Order: sequence, then C-alpha cells, then structure tokens
Amino acid sequence: MSTIETATLPPASRDFHRLSFTGSASEYFGIWIVNILLTIVTVGIYSAWAKVRRNRYFYGNTVLLGRAFEYHAKGKQILIGRLIVFAYLVVYNVLLNVYPLAGIVLVVVILFFVPWLVMRGLRFSARVTSYRNVRFDFVGKVGGAFLAFLVGPVVAALTLGILTPLASRWMYRYIGNNLRYGGKAFTTDPQLGPIYKTWLLSALIIVLGFVVIGTVVLANISVFAAMVDNSGAVPPEMQAGMFMLMTLSILSFYLSFGVAALFYRAGVRNVAWSATLFDGKHQMLSDMSRFRYVWIVISNIIVTVLTLGLMRPWAAVRSARYQNEHTAIRFDGDVGEILAAAEQEGMAVGAEFMDFEGFDFGF
Repeated sequence: MSTIETATLPPASRDFHRLSFTGSASEYFGIWIVNILLTIVTVGIYSAWAKVRRNRYFYGNTVLLGRAFEYHAKGKQILIGRLIVFAYLVVYNVLLNVYPLAGIVLVVVILFFVPWLVMRGLRFSARVTSYRNVRFDFVGKVGGAFLAFLVGPVVAALTLGILTPLASRWMYRYIGNNLRYGGKAFTTDPQLGPIYKTWLLSALIIVLGFVVIGTVVLANISVFAAMVDNSGAVPPEMQAGMFMLMTLSILSFYLSFGVAALFYRAGVRNVAWSATLFDGKHQMLSDMSRFRYVWIVISNIIVTVLTLGLMRPWAAVRSARYQNEHTAIRFDGDVGEILAAAEQEGMAVGAEFMDFEGFDFGF
C-alpha cells in the first residue's frame, strides 16, 4: 500500500464504513445485451464468459474506502464446471430411460455429492474474489456443508418451516466461520432469538395467505359443491367466475410465500451480517429495511416483465446499489494500518490461489 493511499484512508473511528455501488444501468446495459446476444449465437457456450463479464462489472463497482473489489475467474473455469454438470444430466437421463433403477440410484448419489459441490463452489467464489490485491478464501469442509445445505432444508421442510431459523443459523455459521481474507478469519454467530423475530413476520404473512384462501373457499363452498355434483346446475358465467376466483386465490397463496421469503431473506441477512466479526474485532453491519427490500425486488420483477426483460440491467443495478449502501464494517483501530497488515500478509497467503481456484459448478 502506498503512502498516498494510506493517507487517504480514515483514521481509527467508531463509525461504520459503508460499501457503495458506482455502476449505472446504462453502462451495464451494454454489457448485458452483448452477453445475451453472444450467448444465443453460441447456443449457450458464451454464458460462462458472460458470467465473468457480469461479475467483473458488479465486483468492480462495489467500493469500500475508495477501492473496488475484483473478480478473477476465467470463462474456461466456469465452462468446464458447467460441462461436468451437463454431462451428469445427460448420463442421468439416459440411465433413467434405459435402466430406471440406476437412474434412481444416481439421484441418491448426487444428493450426497451436493455438499461437496457446494463447498467447492463457495471456495471457488471466495478465491476468485479480492480486495486491495488480497484474495479471499473459504476453508469449510464437506460435513459442514452437508449439515447446512442438506440437513437444514430437510429439517425446515419436515417442521413446516418452524425450524427454518435453525437451518438459517447453520448455513450462515458455516459460511461465515469458514471465510478468510488474507490470513484473517471471519466469525459469525447469529442468535436464534433475533432470527425468530424476523421469521415471525414471514410466518404471519403465510398464515394470512391461508386465511384468504380459506375464506374464499368457505364463502363459496355451496357453489363448489354444486359444480362437483352437477356442473350444469351452475350457469357458465358463474363457473368462469369461480375458476377465476380459484386461480386468483392460488396466485395469492404463492405470492404470500414469495413475499414472506423476501421479508425473511432481508431480516436474516441483517441478523447474520450484524453478528459477524472480521479478525475477531472488526464489526460487520447490515441494516436493510425489509419493507424497502421487498418493494425493490417486487417492483424490479414487474418492470422487467412489462418491458420484456429490457429493464433487467436497471433492476440489477438498483438492487446492487441498495444492498451495498446498507452493508458496512467498523474497524477497531487505525484503518490504514489494519489494511496494510492484511495486504502484506495476504500477498503471501493468497499467492497459491492464483492458478488453483478450481472450477465453478454453479452450486
């Protein structure tokens, strides 16, 4: 780190330093449209390089203390990982048609193989990311991935979502406690109480969805019964209205799940990030408004659909800017000295990652 760079950094402070996003929708649109066209022309092959260009743009415009993050993956690494996954899918479908039992066995095998793929994917993503020329790393093991990404979702599903906060805690602990920057570790220990507080709102939204559908069904149960017993007894226009009402009820049900998931995602992110320390003393922070986040995601989807996808770059930049502006870190000590030490140590620790990141399997 040069003397000039060190001089521009803020001194020791109790203030949080926030990330920012410096990109623009018009700038990203050029990258996005070229990625789309080349992916179509190459029958999907270019999508690996498209991902690299996209990530380099978003990482390169994510700024902390005047310096941007960097993304070092190569399109070839991503393409090889996708070809491996594609080859598996081809073999699986062939076996499923020729030897159904073998196809079923292959599903079981891949389920137990998924934790390894997830672990390798997290390691790849970390090792191809750098800040101030220092690489990140991920040192998690397969056992932790099995608990966080297989056992956790199953437990959440079997308990009808009641233990979802526990599954989320397992996942964030696995990711956060195994992340490294240079030679320094991140640690995270989100507590169940705060996670359940954010989960409660999502649970109430889902219950409300059930109540709406139940009310509609009960209010029209006699008409439903008549339609089942004798559809001719119900006028065609009423039948059409009932089917439309049923369709809207089902859509409302799925919408309630989607909105609940978004509220939960924002809330649990706030809890987990704010329970994370870097090097045991530098505090992370996430303070997104759950309502604002939900509005941004839903309005992004609506605008993207109404414009047949052309506003997708605007939506992506808008989302990235909001999340960055509500992510921060507070350094305990002189920022210049802390980053200088991390950069000096990270140069040696991260050198071995330059050519051995592996492949991106898309998990």
